[in-house]
Amino acid sequence: MRDDEVPDHRAISRTVLADQVKDRLLEAILAGRYPPSSRIVETRVARELGTSQAPVREALRGLEALGLIEISPFRGARVRHPSASELLDAYVVRSELESLGARLAVPQLTEADLAELVELVDAMQVAARGDDRHAVAIADASFHARLIQAAHNATLERVWHALEPFSRTYITLVIPGGNAQWTADLHLPILDALRRRDPEMVVRALQRHFAKVSARLGTEWSETGPDPAGAPGPATKPALRGE
Repeated sequence: MRDDEVPDHRAISRTVLADQVKDRLLEAILAGRYPPSSRIVETRVARELGTSQAPVREALRGLEALGLIEISPFRGARVRHPSASELLDAYVVRSELESLGARLAVPQLTEADLAELVELVDAMQVAARGDDRHAVAIADASFHARLIQAAHNATLERVWHALEPFSRTYITLVIPGGNAQWTADLHLPILDALRRRDPEMVVRALQRHFAKVSARLGTEWSETGPDPAGAPGPATKPALRGE
């Protein structure tokens, strides 16, 4: 921007509002108001939130970029329901990437880094006790992201983000019945290993973490999900309980 240019505050306000709408929609998805395969109607959301359709449309595009919803011509926006194999494939790769991240991060982990990781695990526990799956999902994904950031390897971080780890975390906590406490407790062994500053112990904890998630995914994740109206179909099973 040139010195003589006036900033467009309307654009700034619109962006902030779209972020707020996106966050409200994430909460609604995690609360089960929008189960996988259900439609999100732009006009209805705008009316419920007392806003115009523009920030809602922008929020939906943001959720699509995260992989949480899909937008189709003439059909609008629907909450995604990825297949079990899609999620399992991502977990296999994430386990390896985060193991590499741990080997790089632990030797250079600062007290400040560790404090942030402790804070995120504490936040997960608090949110889990209140059964706030939205907050659990945010802290969960942020914990894994913070560990990758501590590796200080831009290529690793870029590849890791390509797997859409944040959206995978949200998706696997979507269906009502998910156990937020189970999710939060999964991270305690990883944190214990980080406190000991033992890279291989952290790697083993991460690998057990993803093995447990994958095992539960294989038995509990429905390939079909609820029908578009939101009612569970005959093949629907309980949700995977976290990431």
